[in-house]
Amino acid sequence: MPAPFIPKRPVVTAYPKMPEAFAEGEAIAAYLSQRGLDTPCGSLYDEDLRKRVKSGEFDMLIAVGGDGSVLRAGHLCAPHGVPILGVNLGRLGFLIQVDRKEWHEYFEKLFNGEAWIENRMMLHADHMRAGDTLGGWNALNEVVVGRGANLRPVRLTASVDGRQLTSYVADGLIAATATGSTAYALAAGGPILPPELRNILLVPIAPHLSVDRAVVLSEGASVTIKVRSENTVISVDGQPPTPLMEDDLVNVRAADVTAQFVRFGDPGYFYRNLTAHMNENSLGLPR
Repeated sequence: MPAPFIPKRPVVTAYPKMPEAFAEGEAIAAYLSQRGLDTPCGSLYDEDLRKRVKSGEFDMLIAVGGDGSVLRAGHLCAPHGVPILGVNLGRLGFLIQVDRKEWHEYFEKLFNGEAWIENRMMLHADHMRAGDTLGGWNALNEVVVGRGANLRPVRLTASVDGRQLTSYVADGLIAATATGSTAYALAAGGPILPPELRNILLVPIAPHLSVDRAVVLSEGASVTIKVRSENTVISVDGQPPTPLMEDDLVNVRAADVTAQFVRFGDPGYFYRNLTAHMNENSLGLPR
C-alpha cells in the first residue's frame, strides 16, 4: 500500500453556483476546526484564496461540488503540489470517492492514517501559429480540437512523435488522459484506461469516412494536430473554446505537473466506482 497521508493545513472550497456546496463546505470546516485545524472555507474562484493555495499555505484542498469542481481544483493545485479531496454533490463523480453523506466516515479514516495519495498524469497543450505560441494549457481530462458553431465537420491531421498518423474528417479529435478516458472520450466510444497509466488516448468524434477507432499512444508520446479547415476551435477540460485558423498546430504532450488526489482503501476503488456508475445507468432497463 502507498504511504499514509494525514493533512495538517487543509482548505475547503465550494462550487459558487451550488449554494448547498457552501453549506456542506462550512460544515466540513467546522468539523475540522473541532479537531484543532483552523480551516478556511471559500469559493474556488476567490482570488485571495487562490493566492494562498499558490503560496503553499495549505497541504490539502477539499473540493465540495462535482467532477467539474475537481477539474478546476486540479488546474489550481497541480502546479503547486497540493493534493485534492473531493466531496461529491454532483451527479457522476467519476473523480470523487467521497459522497456528501459519507464524509464524516471518510474524514475519520483520513486522520487515522488510512488515506494515500494517487498521482494522475495531466496533458499540456500549446496552440501554435506560424512558429509562435499563442496559448498554453494543462488538462486533467482532455484537449479537444473540433468544430465551432458551424455544423460542418472539420479536417485534421494527427502526427505522433513527428510522424503522420492519419487524417480525420470529423466533428473533432479528443486527446485524453487515462483520467479523461471516463469523460468525453468514453462518450465518443473510446476505451476505459486504468487511472495510473501515463498514455495519451486519441478518439475521433463522429468521424465521416475516416478512421473511427481510438488509438492508445505509448507513455511519453507527443501529438501534433494540424488544422486543415476553418471553423475549428480548441477546448481544454470543457472550458470555453478558443478559435483556431487553418494551418494552426496544437501540440499535446504529458504535462510537467501531476494532479494528486487523496484516496481511501486499495487502488481497486476505481473499478468499484466505475461499476457503481454503470449500474446506475442500467437501472430501469429490461433485463
